[in-house]
Amino acid sequence: RAPQGFRVDLIREEEAALEFDMVGIDAAIANAFRRILLAEVPTMAVEKVFVYNNTSIVQDEILAHRLGLIPIRADPRLFEYRNQGDEEGTEIDTLQFQLKIKCSRNPQAAKESSDPNELYFNHKVYSKHMTWVPLGNQTDLFPDADFRPVHDDILIALLRPGQEIDVLMHCVKGIGKDHAKFSPVATASYRLLPDITLLQPIEDEAAEMLQKCFSPGVIEVQNIKGKKVARVANARLDTFSREVFRHEGLKSLVRLARVRNHYIFSVESTGILPPDVLVSEAIKILMGKCQRFLNELDSVPME
Repeated sequence: RAPQGFRVDLIREEEAALEFDMVGIDAAIANAFRRILLAEVPTMAVEKVFVYNNTSIVQDEILAHRLGLIPIRADPRLFEYRNQGDEEGTEIDTLQFQLKIKCSRNPQAAKESSDPNELYFNHKVYSKHMTWVPLGNQTDLFPDADFRPVHDDILIALLRPGQEIDVLMHCVKGIGKDHAKFSPVATASYRLLPDITLLQPIEDEAAEMLQKCFSPGVIEVQNIKGKKVARVANARLDTFSREVFRHEGLKSLVRLARVRNHYIFSVESTGILPPDVLVSEAIKILMGKCQRFLNELDSVPME
């Protein structure tokens, strides 16, 4: 049952970022929601790296670590968790990627050139060089799939002529609680809505000074009957710098507070899943936790 006056307001939605308000909830629920977004919404990430050849200056362990942190555009809801101790992986729990690249000299390069981009071919290894290798019947299971890194321009390593990297990667489903590479968000945070009250009219020079004490757009200076009068235009834009308390003439005229049950959430996705999908998945996980808790309560015999 939703608490009295509970509501969710969508403020801003972009491709990788979402800002929304949750009003009328408890701090514990808001924080549980934040922590689920960070650590319990699953994603796919590189877990095993099979190194067949690596003559670059990047050590195998460092290379494997770098590959693990590249976000992979693959819907985790299409896959199962891999069983512990399962070395091979199957089409239902593993995505396979190959990275095979060799650096060579450019015979057409000008002799006096010192620019590596002119002198060498494939001297920069990017995430775009990772290619999906279907496992089992994955081509039939995912006919329209476009499994690839979220960003094509992530620099993995630098090579020089004769150096090469040949690795095979296994991506598995996991959660941020086990390793940060599985976290689906770059940031997931909330803050309480600021509440700014002017205790008495603030005019002329004092109004302009007050405007400068706050973030742009928070305080508006209006012209009323030839006088400049300050008013609170949009308290939500304030960053709580408390700059106003440095001015003796102003600090007693303003009260800064927070609305205790109004949470401003901002969710920034790594690009694996859109932020609105992440939020709905987090809600499902929270509901599942509540249901498990209720089931536990029902199964415990009452004294």
